[in-house]
Amino acid sequence: MLSRVADSLYWMSRYLERAEHTTRLLEVNLNLMLDESASNAERRWQRVLLALGKPKDTEWTGDPYALTRTLTFDTNNKASILSCIISARENSRHVREQISTEQWHRLNRLYLRVTGPQLQIALQAEALHSNELPAEFLQQVMEAVHQFQGVTDSTMSHGEGWQFIQVGRYIERASATALLLEAYHEDLWSHPDRIPEANEYLGWMGLLRSATAFEAYCKVYTADLTPEQILEFLLLDPDFPHSLRFSIDSLQNALEAIHGEAGKVRAEPLRRLAGRLQASLSYSSVDEILNGDVIAYLRGIQAQCRDIHSTIYELYVDYSIQAALAG
Repeated sequence: MLSRVADSLYWMSRYLERAEHTTRLLEVNLNLMLDESASNAERRWQRVLLALGKPKDTEWTGDPYALTRTLTFDTNNKASILSCIISARENSRHVREQISTEQWHRLNRLYLRVTGPQLQIALQAEALHSNELPAEFLQQVMEAVHQFQGVTDSTMSHGEGWQFIQVGRYIERASATALLLEAYHEDLWSHPDRIPEANEYLGWMGLLRSATAFEAYCKVYTADLTPEQILEFLLLDPDFPHSLRFSIDSLQNALEAIHGEAGKVRAEPLRRLAGRLQASLSYSSVDEILNGDVIAYLRGIQAQCRDIHSTIYELYVDYSIQAALAG
């Protein structure tokens, strides 16, 4: 596959996954405002910024709606949902011939909806001072991304191009989940003997909902919320699509399929990196992680994801002609 095609499919998928993740974080925390005190809200919105990797030029000023608007609509902010959708659509335009018509229609329809004149008029209206416009927009984005992912799986041949889309989706999801867990560490796992206050359970539910995990968690552990079980589920569950283990397993499967096309010799460094990360999640226990340095463990996962990203680029995007011929 041409490097430019692989690059565009990879980033199209990453940007859409990033938009959906940010959308979910904002929606969950806007809903939690109905039940929590002002002091808890301050800590919670600071945590949102940590979970998003502290986006550049974005700060908490005490106004949750202003922060939501910045992270949602500000196209000068490269981390905003709108910016991610625009970038995803631009990448898809570069590979229009590689994706299905249904994929293009879904993504183009989302792009036109979020960049159209009706939204721009609404952004200038007084209604923006309430949470109605962001809430409606967030719901539309989540539904549209889910539809795009479903259409991708059902209308695109599951060959090399589809595998690069999976790689983009799951490396972004793994990095985002690790950042999310790191943002909650101070409140959930740093003081294991502390007795939680009653309203802290809302925050725990918020963490699970931020990973679309509350219902799935309850099916495994019932409704008994404990920090240890939450960490175990979001880190190590092999069957839940937003757990770190599931994401890395899926990433490894996609990479193995691509390696088969590219040649095993060239792919060996990437195979080792991804395999090492997969093994660390497959054979770890939550007790071992909690007895060690949780932050170091989560940051190690993020660093390994960055290394995998860099190696993907060396192998499939920025490779030299000599390296390609040697493979």
